[in-house]
Amino acid sequence: MTVVVVTDSSASLPADLVAELGVLAVPLHVLVDDREIREGIDDCDIDYGSSTVTTSGASPGDLKAVYERAWELSEGDGVVAVHISRQLSGTWEAGRQAIRDMDAGDRVRLVDSLSAGLGTGLPVLAAARRARGGAVLDVVYDAAVAAAARGRAFIVVNRTEQLRRGGRLSSAAAFFGTELVTKPILQIVEGRLELREKARTRSKAFAKLIAAAVDAAGEDGAAVAVQHLGAEESANTVAAQLRDLIPGIRELIVAEFGPTLGVHLGMGAVGALVVPGGCG
Repeated sequence: MTVVVVTDSSASLPADLVAELGVLAVPLHVLVDDREIREGIDDCDIDYGSSTVTTSGASPGDLKAVYERAWELSEGDGVVAVHISRQLSGTWEAGRQAIRDMDAGDRVRLVDSLSAGLGTGLPVLAAARRARGGAVLDVVYDAAVAAAARGRAFIVVNRTEQLRRGGRLSSAAAFFGTELVTKPILQIVEGRLELREKARTRSKAFAKLIAAAVDAAGEDGAAVAVQHLGAEESANTVAAQLRDLIPGIRELIVAEFGPTLGVHLGMGAVGALVVPGGCG
């Protein structure tokens, strides 16, 4: 058998890639009133602007169950679990507790992606492709860690109110001034979501987003992802420009943000995520 790679549902990987590479995913949760919705499993209409909708990470029990399944599938070759940044979710810490409760020694490895969405998904791809090629545990683990360290993520949102309310972003009121007349551009730095700059219009915000992604990608080829929530046309436009502007682009994925990220980012959010050097 081969090393098995695990992630969580926030990674937003297309289902065909997950199936092709044998990646296992643990669902995160959206809490709507008294209902708990498992991302990627349960269907439900979500009001992304509601102050009563919240999210929660995977529990140690949920994670342990999937890790043990992956361990069995690997027949002892090992497991690499790549999760959303520990600065943004309690899932990584729950994963660490789950591993402590297992009898697998150091054959189950945990990786902080230092990012979210496809910023997590791209390091998952790097690890899973090594695993599918027959690489040993150390190589699969190192591929995920290296891709996570190289990755950069930039996001345009309409408002930061939901992120502030959920504690994912400091208020930085002085930086933004009147948010009604600005469009915030965010970035993820060492796993933390930070305010990068602002623009007066959405088109100018997208221009800054594209410029940041192109600069981060470098000139030696990169894996690129564009994500959105209810903004497919804008995402496709951003993706087309990135394809034209990034030299030797190695792959380009366009996908929606899942519900657990959408609750915090709000409708209309568009993100550009790059891993210089690619995830092959």
